[in-house]
Amino acid sequence: MKNYPLLIDGKLIETANTVGVINPANEEIFATVTKAGEQELETAISAAQKAFESFRHTSIEERQNLLKKISEVIVENKEIIANALTLEQGKTLEAANMEVDFALAFNNHFASMTIESKVLIDNDEQRVETRHVPLGVVAGIMPWNFPFLISVYKLGPALLTGNSLILKPAQTTPISSAILGDIIKDVVPAGLVNILADDGELGAKITAHPGIAKVSFTGSSPTGRKIMESSAKTLKRLTLELGGNDAAIVLDDVDPKAIAEKIFGAAFINSGQVCVALKRLYVQENVYDEVCEEVAKLANAAVVGDGMDSASHFGPVQNKAQFDIVKGYIEHGRRDGVIIAGGDIPEKPGYFIPLTVVKDIKDGSPLVDEEPFGPVLPIIKFGTVEEAIASANSSEFGLGGSVWSKDLEKAQKIADQLDTGTVWINQHTVFGPHIPFGPTKQSGLGVEWGQEGLLEFTTIKVTNISKL
Repeated sequence: MKNYPLLIDGKLIETANTVGVINPANEEIFATVTKAGEQELETAISAAQKAFESFRHTSIEERQNLLKKISEVIVENKEIIANALTLEQGKTLEAANMEVDFALAFNNHFASMTIESKVLIDNDEQRVETRHVPLGVVAGIMPWNFPFLISVYKLGPALLTGNSLILKPAQTTPISSAILGDIIKDVVPAGLVNILADDGELGAKITAHPGIAKVSFTGSSPTGRKIMESSAKTLKRLTLELGGNDAAIVLDDVDPKAIAEKIFGAAFINSGQVCVALKRLYVQENVYDEVCEEVAKLANAAVVGDGMDSASHFGPVQNKAQFDIVKGYIEHGRRDGVIIAGGDIPEKPGYFIPLTVVKDIKDGSPLVDEEPFGPVLPIIKFGTVEEAIASANSSEFGLGGSVWSKDLEKAQKIADQLDTGTVWINQHTVFGPHIPFGPTKQSGLGVEWGQEGLLEFTTIKVTNISKL
């Protein structure tokens, strides 16, 4: 069985301990990754601090070129990365290749970005200029839904702004990140990027460590709160992209057949394991039954299976814990509504859950009020627009939301009333590295992507000169 080493201080290292990685399609360990402990963490932080002291003085052009070289080695190893993603995460091989393509798109965009200084005052008496300077050692902590993409889109802005980096993948999906370390070891300066895999023990040590200046975390809201608490003693900069329970409001002027495929895709992308997936579908009563029918038709036709099987449209849920959670939400749906697609869990190895659609369900059910983070969609009927807006805004989360209507002016007015960081009209889960992505409420803090997200990896420095 192959063991994947870790990149620390420019070298691939192995320790006496490993973590087994399970293929969610058959529940079998297919590989191991070297397990880092406190000693490896200290070595990585020291190496990152040393690398930062020289890298912080590099030009933006040198950093851009470094990101371009990283993209080149990703392209050269795309097949290896995609296969590892399917085996560890469960998604189809097609979706895994798309994840690598998205990672390249993000990294290439970051490689095209710059940060300009700004002159506030320049007269005979005074010159005041602001610059954005790097923070130091940044820690990126990734989830298990898009392990490679998120590793890359934390790496890109951190390096472009002159920081050094420690990446810690989720314990159930560490291999694609370990491969990233392997392929960039001869591209990046020693210690600039370090990758640490563990079995869940290092997170608290990373977030409390005084040698780390910033934590960029993507994951659940409860874990985000723990990170915020742990980081408070050292006043770390934080970017927290946390949970979501995105609502879509569908008005009765839509053509249900025309929108069904986009609704379906936004709800079940990555088997529903996406923070900004469409998780609550509010449909106006005049088109409710037809929308339910069209979405259920697509769900019933979808093939859920091993991601390595080209016949599969969707893979399994990523891990046993989430599998059990989603099964519980399906039972809530069975109790509180009517299942019109899926709902029956196959009795075979693998964390397979058929795409499940529930109608005739209301606010107050855990399936509606909470985030299932899996392939199950509740569809809720509403009468007035005011009623739908109130329901959509009742969630503690505020990541994304959408409005669906042929009347764009009306849709815009509704969108303006949704309390979310991003709101889409006639689409959902559409994003890119050039578009800032920020949450509201319990969905996190800070911004990712765009110029605003890039600046989160810096601190402002003011130079104030007297000419007298």
